[in-house]
Amino acid sequence: MYDVIIIGAGPGGLTAGLYTGRYRMKTLILEKIAVGGQITMSAIIENYPGFPGGISTTELVQKMEEQTRAAGAEIESAEVIAVESDPADAPYVHTIKTADKNFKAKTIIISSGAHWKRLGVPGEEKFVGRGVSFCATCDAPFFRNKEIVVVGGGDKAVEEAIFLTAYAAKVTIIHRRKELRAAEILQEKAKANPKINFVLDSVVEEISGESKVAAVRVKNVLTNSVVTIPCQGVFVFVGIIPSTDFLKKQLAADNAGFIITDDKMKSSIDGIFACGDCRSKDLYQVITACGEAAQAAFAAHNYLLHVK
Repeated sequence: MYDVIIIGAGPGGLTAGLYTGRYRMKTLILEKIAVGGQITMSAIIENYPGFPGGISTTELVQKMEEQTRAAGAEIESAEVIAVESDPADAPYVHTIKTADKNFKAKTIIISSGAHWKRLGVPGEEKFVGRGVSFCATCDAPFFRNKEIVVVGGGDKAVEEAIFLTAYAAKVTIIHRRKELRAAEILQEKAKANPKINFVLDSVVEEISGESKVAAVRVKNVLTNSVVTIPCQGVFVFVGIIPSTDFLKKQLAADNAGFIITDDKMKSSIDGIFACGDCRSKDLYQVITACGEAAQAAFAAHNYLLHVK
């Protein structure tokens, strides 16, 4: 029986484990792939406080893991396939099921993250971290005075395209439909920006280059004509998917499946908390995941202090 089991060992999960460990809660962190999560897709993080000039994501994750283990948290490689909570129990005793064994916990902190939807085209995976990005806030400074393609037509895509113009020489928005889906005010700002160009009714078919991105091949869905657009970066904003399938819709969630919590990170089930990219919110960043994780750990500790 653990005081808390944390699902996910990204920055949020590691921070939660650091805090619960310091609270002397018996803590287990379960991670299905590798410690670090989505952050390891980028080579360096430049906007994490305390590291002027940036820090490699590998080094940051190693330091986080070392600090969390030193606080007493256990970290185990296992994929969670189900969570069971019996409302008849008072307080709840949660069962966390993996392929090999089950675990019991008095509280759970879900920090399972999310993953960006992919285009699924040749070259996309090859050039992740070498021109293909899913986060303008993270990677825009690497593309100063470069030509960039943004794929998508929703609010996120247009917001990030506008943001990227502060760095890039040119930004081309590629969208499969005739009209963008973004809010009208965002469209107006984008259309008024001389750095932004639009290629509509079109889809990216391939991302090409040698050691890094050099161009995209684009097909018009109405005429089937194909053009090649030179660029040094491709930012993909076609949606984000929470990694919460194992919950089987047990917790309250928004329309996209992200877990809804209150400001204390409490979910719709007592004793279960959520933080990081799996949580319904506005800003998906390492720093916000860590802040939410500290609050979730505090809330879990406080819950155990007061539960009957």
